[in-house]
Amino acid sequence: MADKPNPIAVQKALGSVDYPASRNDLVQKAEQSGADDSVLDALRNLPDRQYAKPTEVNEALS
Repeated sequence: MADKPNPIAVQKALGSVDYPASRNDLVQKAEQSGADDSVLDALRNLPDRQYAKPTEVNEALS
């Protein structure tokens, strides 16, 4: 993975996600939110599992 996205940008892109959410749910929401390429690339590279809360997404991205 290239540069890590800003955690604030990630959470803005995922602002109204209903958790738990799958990787695909997260990517789809970020696309709809107009997230930048670094956020989208990072989310696409997450492990394919269910994320229970935003902090789990941030931990997986770090």
